Amino acid sequence: MRFLLLVLLCCGFFQKGFCQAVPDTLVKNPLPDSVRDAVRQDARAAGSLRTAADTPKPAARPLPFQPIPKKAALYSALLPGAGQAYNRQYWKIPVIYAGVAAAGYFLIDNTNQYRKYRSAYLSSLDPLGSDDPLTKRYNPQQLKILQDAYRQNLDLTVLFTTLGFTLQVMDALVFAHLKNFDVSRDLSLHLRPAVTPVGAGVALVVNFR
Repeated sequence: MRFLLLVLLCCGFFQKGFCQAVPDTLVKNPLPDSVRDAVRQDARAAGSLRTAADTPKPAARPLPFQPIPKKAALYSALLPGAGQAYNRQYWKIPVIYAGVAAAGYFLIDNTNQYRKYRSAYLSSLDPLGSDDPLTKRYNPQQLKILQDAYRQNLDLTVLFTTLGFTLQVMDALVFAHLKNFDVSRDLSLHLRPAVTPVGAGVALVVNFR
């Protein structure tokens, strides 16, 4: 009996020592990074592992086209209608070139008429006479009036042509600024009856909701 207890005591002592001598290799010595990466790549290839980098990101919303005002004005100054094309307002280009064609027609016509009547007027002042048929239809005073009238028309044509050219440059500049201008429905503009110190009237009211 005493021998049996001694044997059991020795077995328990050796078992406890063996358990303490064997280290936990999984805790103290983890897998190398290369092995872990290989396992992760295999799992990712099999479709069983998804990381934050693999998660598809939502598509970015494209920003609206915003033209540069200075560039739009420069294009229109160099070539009428080019600024409107840059602003993507293509419907304005035929309108601009219709105005260019009209201006060109009146410039050429008024210039030719002015030169014709001026030449006839100067010929009518020649004491030796002239073979110009206009001198036989009109006297010098009438030719002078016609010459001045076409000269005035020519000056007005140049003025309106210059004004139209300036307007199309300003149009390209302004609409480049207002290309993406959002007019909110919270703004309202209306007329309202109002009482003033001098009597009843109408007021222009702007509401911000």
